[in-house]
Amino acid sequence: MNESLGLLSFGPTGWGDEIASGVLVTVSLAGATLPFGLALGFLVALAKTSEDATLRAGANIYTTLFRGLPELLTLFLIYYGGQIALSRLTTALYGQPTEVNGFVAGLIALSFVFSSYASEVFLSAFRGIPSGQYEGAKALGLGRLSTMRLVILPQLVRLALPGLSNLWLILLKDTALVSVIGLNDILRNTNVAVGNTKEPFLFFFVACMIYLALSIISSIGIGFVSAWAERGQETRA
Repeated sequence: MNESLGLLSFGPTGWGDEIASGVLVTVSLAGATLPFGLALGFLVALAKTSEDATLRAGANIYTTLFRGLPELLTLFLIYYGGQIALSRLTTALYGQPTEVNGFVAGLIALSFVFSSYASEVFLSAFRGIPSGQYEGAKALGLGRLSTMRLVILPQLVRLALPGLSNLWLILLKDTALVSVIGLNDILRNTNVAVGNTKEPFLFFFVACMIYLALSIISSIGIGFVSAWAERGQETRA
């Protein structure tokens, strides 16, 4: 027991520092991906509801592509494909290649995947809002932007929140994929600790508990957001 605590301690003899830094990277990556994924998913959902056939087709191709590809393959394509493209571009412009940052590559890849699923959640939420809401806003003299901001978005958040909550928990776990491109997240630092200490059960168990704790904390936070989104709703028997 004391030996296990020593391995998990902070300082030069323990691996607590590395695991803590991995938690920070994981949370930072998931937190940074969320707003980009939500914004992109919302725009894709708008495109799917557009009267323009080209926008609808483009949005459908986007979601089909990133929902159809494995997340790991998407990450590889963004990381290695971006590496080649950026290196050639910077070599042509400045005479020297530039490397793709693993954090940025992970953020972009996870944002694409998250947004492709989030767009379907937003699309379902849009369809759950009665057309009379739009007509009523127009009758009150509200423009399209004002209607979206004041009438549609509050209802959209409430309707989309359950689906988006599930996607957030999936995103939190999908961040483990970035360990394969060298980003020092929870899983990569855990693997390094296992390789050095030969204690796989201890460190992988700790990693499991960390992911579980992050999920529990997220669920509590989602509960508060859900209560905020449901404010003013009448309780019906």
